[in-house]
Amino acid sequence: MTNKPSVLFVCVHNAGRSQMAAGFLRELGGDAVEVRSAGSAPADQINPTAVAAMAELGIDIAAEQPKVLSTDAVQASDVVITMGCGDACPIFPGKRYEDWALADPAGQGIEAVRPIRDEIRGRIVTLLGELDVPVLELPA
Repeated sequence: MTNKPSVLFVCVHNAGRSQMAAGFLRELGGDAVEVRSAGSAPADQINPTAVAAMAELGIDIAAEQPKVLSTDAVQASDVVITMGCGDACPIFPGKRYEDWALADPAGQGIEAVRPIRDEIRGRIVTLLGELDVPVLELPA
């Protein structure tokens, strides 16, 4: 890709999985990738356990807010990744679509959220490789 690739992460509430994925992509992809996240029925706030799980790795997503999924966000993205929640995304030709079947961290304790977070991190590293974007180090 000659332009900076853009990725949209979608889950129903845009409060857990998609926010963790966006946080990892921003941190590990840096300025080489454009990151968006949204939900079909956004929650009032981001999942505090997801915030805590990411903070353990030095990634601060506490200031993020759940956003409503828009057709414009899909059109503006090269890659659209849904988070195993059956969201109906608008389909546009030339876009890459993936569905990551991930457990929902809603209502889960930190012990249950860590493995979800770690799986998301692994998938983000793979995605960056597929986009030819170098993987940066996480903060110490």
